[in-house]
Amino acid sequence: MRLLIVGTLEGHITAAGRIAHQRGAKVAYAETVPAALSALRNGQGADLVMIDVRLDVSELCEALKAERIHVTVVACGIGTDASAAVRAIRAGAKEYVPLPPDAELIAAVLEAVVEESHAIVCRDPAMTRVLRLADQVGPSDASVLITGESGTGKELMARYIHRKSRRADNNFISVNCAAIPENLLESELFGHEKGAFTGAVARRIGKFEEANGGTLLLDEISEMHPRLQAKLLRAIQEREIDRVGGTQPIKVDIRLLATSNRNLEDEVRAGNFREDLYFRLNVMNIRLPSLRERPADIELLAEHFVNKYTEANGLGRKTIAPEVLDMLRAHHWRGNVRELENTMHRAVLLSAGEVIGPEAIMLSGTGLAPAASPAPTPASTSAVRPAAGSLVGRTVAEVERDLILETLNHTFGNRTHAANILGISIRTLRNKLKQYSEEGVSIPAPGEGERAAG
Repeated sequence: MRLLIVGTLEGHITAAGRIAHQRGAKVAYAETVPAALSALRNGQGADLVMIDVRLDVSELCEALKAERIHVTVVACGIGTDASAAVRAIRAGAKEYVPLPPDAELIAAVLEAVVEESHAIVCRDPAMTRVLRLADQVGPSDASVLITGESGTGKELMARYIHRKSRRADNNFISVNCAAIPENLLESELFGHEKGAFTGAVARRIGKFEEANGGTLLLDEISEMHPRLQAKLLRAIQEREIDRVGGTQPIKVDIRLLATSNRNLEDEVRAGNFREDLYFRLNVMNIRLPSLRERPADIELLAEHFVNKYTEANGLGRKTIAPEVLDMLRAHHWRGNVRELENTMHRAVLLSAGEVIGPEAIMLSGTGLAPAASPAPTPASTSAVRPAAGSLVGRTVAEVERDLILETLNHTFGNRTHAANILGISIRTLRNKLKQYSEEGVSIPAPGEGERAAG
């Protein structure tokens, strides 16, 4: 956990830093917003930024968004100044923390950022065998390719391996190769010099340099363009990178992990992935079982997610009815653990009492009891779709459209999760949604996290 504190607040924010340090965080300080941005651009990195509310919170948040630096911002101010808190939240801060700092409140903020969900919850033998293998591989510096269906927890496994490694006290940096446009991914990985391209307002350290001494995860590496694969291969072989617009190679010391929900051997045969890069990455392969292959974990995970989301939403304790557990065990779980988590999150919000019953469960391919629907307005008539179950007489394009939109509704508008469940790239999903929108079809709005990420 890396914490960057911006400002002084008459010493109170330093006290917050001491509390965070006692809780295991690595703490750094910057007096001004420009100094904080410089530190983040130059590879210092942070998981959380705590900023004095008297500084320009908006300037910081807008710069982070413009430069695609993804970090949670929390504003801090002396006392409970409601107007200052509102201004900070509107400017882009995630939370407002009053000072002098309360140790438990600071700990809660840190835990919310780190997310205790990084722990792997399991008891099924199929998964415990995988963890034993990860325990063996973890202490080495070998590259590891983590494979498995979407939603099986590949990034969690990567973090687990990092925690078991000799690099555990250094940075763990993750890059989602599917979520970043090709023309930006090179800069994201290798960094750039000021003026290297339009929008490069300052030198920016890439993820390779930010991960120096630690672990770099290339998530969904199968989505990387072959041109960039060649530069990545050189970086792995030579242990050095070239910033975009730079003139001097830079040495890096990282452990590389990669994930894919595709069969990379098939991608190599199809000419979509370099064979030499595949062998560089696949020194060790860890395949995560689907949720269907670890049935003993379904009840355990369901209870874990219910506890997580009742606490997150300030609700009382809830239990799961036996008939619901039967439903969960019988389901096919195409979206694996991620789909189960979404299902239980919805159930927590929809259940009225202390027991989660079948009426609160909405599984893919099914739904809640239908409510009366308003008559379609002329503007929305083109968006009205027949029931997904009636396939005869419909074109493949129509069925595909309904599947995509139903999945998007299932993920509450989260494009990345929907793409993973559908087994397509985020780029393909966005192109499809653009087409549907131009045809007059109503498209679900992006999920909260994606709107915040820009």
